[in-house]
Amino acid sequence: MAETLISPGVLARENDQSQITSQPVQAGAAIVGPTVKGQVNIPTLVTSYSEYLATFGSTFESGSDEYSFLTSISAHNYFQNGGTSLLVTRVASGSFSSATSSKVEANNGLVLATDALFTSVGSGYDIDGASFPLTASGVGLTGSVSGVTAEADFFFSNATTLDSVIVTVSGSGYSIGETITIPSGSLGATGGAGTDMVITLVADDIQSGDVNAFTLETIGEGEIMNSTSTEGANGTLPSGSSDNLRWEIVNPDTSRGVFSVIIRQGNDNTKSKSVLETFSNVSLDPKASNYIARVIGDQKQTVAGSGADVYLQTTGNFKNASRYVRVKSVNLKTPNYFDNAGLAKTAYTASIPTAQSGTMGSADGSILTGTGNYYSNINNSDSQGLVGGNYDTAFNLLANKDEFQFKVITSPGLIYSNASHGTPLNTLLSNVEERGDSILVLDLENYASAVTAATQTAATVDSSYAASYWPWVQVTDPDTRQLAWVPASTLIPGVYAANDSAAEPWFAPAGINRGGLGSVNQAERKLTQANRDTLYVGKVNPIATFPGRGVVVFGQKTLQTQASALDRVNVRRLLIELKGYISQVSSNLVFEQNTAATRNQFLSQVNPYLESVQQRQGLYAFKVVMDDTNNTADVIDRNQLIGAIYIQPTKTAEFIYLDFNILPTGATFPA
Repeated sequence: MAETLISPGVLARENDQSQITSQPVQAGAAIVGPTVKGQVNIPTLVTSYSEYLATFGSTFESGSDEYSFLTSISAHNYFQNGGTSLLVTRVASGSFSSATSSKVEANNGLVLATDALFTSVGSGYDIDGASFPLTASGVGLTGSVSGVTAEADFFFSNATTLDSVIVTVSGSGYSIGETITIPSGSLGATGGAGTDMVITLVADDIQSGDVNAFTLETIGEGEIMNSTSTEGANGTLPSGSSDNLRWEIVNPDTSRGVFSVIIRQGNDNTKSKSVLETFSNVSLDPKASNYIARVIGDQKQTVAGSGADVYLQTTGNFKNASRYVRVKSVNLKTPNYFDNAGLAKTAYTASIPTAQSGTMGSADGSILTGTGNYYSNINNSDSQGLVGGNYDTAFNLLANKDEFQFKVITSPGLIYSNASHGTPLNTLLSNVEERGDSILVLDLENYASAVTAATQTAATVDSSYAASYWPWVQVTDPDTRQLAWVPASTLIPGVYAANDSAAEPWFAPAGINRGGLGSVNQAERKLTQANRDTLYVGKVNPIATFPGRGVVVFGQKTLQTQASALDRVNVRRLLIELKGYISQVSSNLVFEQNTAATRNQFLSQVNPYLESVQQRQGLYAFKVVMDDTNNTADVIDRNQLIGAIYIQPTKTAEFIYLDFNILPTGATFPA
């Protein structure tokens, strides 16, 4: 298209000024607390409540009752109110480990093991790792039998006692109850003719292969992941539950060297399978694109370091595609499965697993470590089976804002006034202040405390990065359907999410329009105007009850003591939004040339964004300065780039005065 006129005429030009200013990366809420299952101390992002349930579980039994952790109630409320991303960190007491799969049997024959298999034992045997002929008797064996190989210490310690024997019988077609006879004369006896050894095939002791083809490991941790048990009718597992897993191998094909892995729910059966994931046509060839570890994933995160210097360490080569399991090891690898003619190598075909199913087991760790103090019974010594110190690692991990993004964080179940809870909560608050990109919702007092107790505890905290709400509220547990008393922090992330969906983060998450607690049945107590006044003066946001309106968050103060714009939640959240976006813009300029062009690049992104915030009622006015006035030669020589951002946050109308003026008849109204 021509951009200039050479001869007389009219040139219509386009200037595209409609570019949409990019928005900050959308971070949501973070919740730290106990869960039924999942990885311990590994922050995990979920984007729906169904995903939360699949990852962290739902209810559990303690004594003769059913409970949910406050973490679950909070997650449900958050997503019900429009939340889109939730970073959940499970905390627990004691040691937790993952469950591993039972033996994945390969196509390499039958293994007969344990003393119970040998129903008749002769004398004079002295064998060590030899192979020898085999004959059969009894109930008509089918299939060819090529030999018996001693896999362990194949010997008799005396004339009648068998010790540590594993016998591999190659061949196929064997049935339960059949017998195999090994004539003593064919065993190279050294102590006499002896008698024949008779082996009866027992169901529990017949397995295909003596080595795992591969081992799976659950991502979730704790005893709840164990499904190990003998199959009952229709393949049911007595230890199977909706929280644990079972696995299945289907469609093994030795000519192609592939098979499919199915991850099933532990409480299903063979007639009605509950398939969670399917990984089709995987192989044991580490050089192939469909290598099982590459397809399913084999990475595992663990906590390394200690104290404040903790971090996540990742082992394994392939990112986990499965939400439930990872490949812990591959024992029968088949590199270059095919020969030059494109045929499967006979040395590898026996490694392909047979069609089979199995369980998961050997996981450690129980959530039932406390005395059963849940909901309103939470106290200093037992909060959902935990004490404050169980949260230390999680709080320190979440201090890393480069790795974990969130804008509001809670730990429902920890109460600031409780002796063992105050120290870890102070650590969390310090980390939040250091991050500068989020706000902490802090619970101050146990259930059934007084107004004065809440305000006295609030007086000991001074931070614009924290806010507190009171009193406790009663909800219907979404999973147990029972009534439960919960601290306010359980629901406040949902209030913030609803506010942001209806308006913007810099609007006050309070009041009739954006502070309603629709899922609450009742507050612990109905606050009077005097109660609300006392709480608000004391930096505690009241949860009020209004006739016809229900239960409502009726305050938006932070726990900052000094009066300023930052003693309001909406202003603090405004600053969190602005700093988040502008910091992202600035990070792209690190190591760029310190020139006017770089400064203009910054201004061209920040000014339109602040204009959009102003149009959306977040700012009265703003000004951004990044030029020669604050980037002098001395500043540039120190390799610095300085920007000054001036903002006037909008204020909320919290105190509305209505003057009703009664005038006599005929009086003139004021202009």
